[in-house]
Amino acid sequence: MRRHFLLAALMWPMLSATAAQGGVVVIGHADLDKLDAATVQRIYTGRVVEVGGKAVTPVNASAGSAVRSRFLQSYLQQDEDKYVAYWTVRRYIGKGVPPRELGSSAEVIRFIQGTPGAIGYVDEASLAPGLNVLLR
Repeated sequence: MRRHFLLAALMWPMLSATAAQGGVVVIGHADLDKLDAATVQRIYTGRVVEVGGKAVTPVNASAGSAVRSRFLQSYLQQDEDKYVAYWTVRRYIGKGVPPRELGSSAEVIRFIQGTPGAIGYVDEASLAPGLNVLLR
């Protein structure tokens, strides 16, 4: 019994860190349907520009924000430096531009609600009733 308690006590910080890594929810305009993680990854790397015949417009949280870091780690398996480097090369060879950056979750939500085909992500705590959740 004591061994299990000790193990749980040692693992608690790791479990808490894992829970903090998550909590990012992908949301989209009402005209979009649910997505899988692979499609989200392809959208945010510029490899997919339409889903189900509808053009998609991804937006990012601002560089360096906690929600963006968690999104990049959870959905793209990248950190900020790798993501910026990826888009620097892509832009240089003429393969597109990175998604637009917005400063706050409120801005992301407003943009998504008002822009057909828009997709973005917010912290789970920022979810409000009526938002179209594409992927948790």
